[in-house]
Amino acid sequence: MSLLSRYMITVVVVILDQITKVWVDSSLSYGEQIPVTSWFNITLAYNTGAAFSFLSDAGGWQRWFFIGISVIISIVLIVWLFRMRRDEKWLGIAVSLILGGAIGNNLIDRVIYGHVVDFIQIYYDTWYFPSFNVADAAISVGTVLLLIITFFEKDPNESAAK
Repeated sequence: MSLLSRYMITVVVVILDQITKVWVDSSLSYGEQIPVTSWFNITLAYNTGAAFSFLSDAGGWQRWFFIGISVIISIVLIVWLFRMRRDEKWLGIAVSLILGGAIGNNLIDRVIYGHVVDFIQIYYDTWYFPSFNVADAAISVGTVLLLIITFFEKDPNESAAK
């Protein structure tokens, strides 16, 4: 997989994330719900904290902290993608998804709005999973792929050494 393909995955994630957030933010009032299925709503929510609203009531400093962390992580991921071999297809996809999510959520949203726009709400009966967005989903899928690769992919050098 080429370097351009990896960066294109990142760009697609950022664009999809931002388009959906702008659409939801301009179409719904805060907290308004659009039922889609018996277990899924589109609901406008804002998160000034991290995952599961961690540090959301910290007084504002967390915005700049999360932006800084995201810049550092994004630079590391960009360099990692650049140094990656062409044959590391799934690793490239995983890192590209994580990078796109980090840029969409923690850079763009926090710099422009001061919070992350969430809108995907999954629930069962009275239990609700915290709202999330396309960038969160990309980070989650990328992380799962990365874990699968880490734990289950065999090192080609290992079999050659035997």
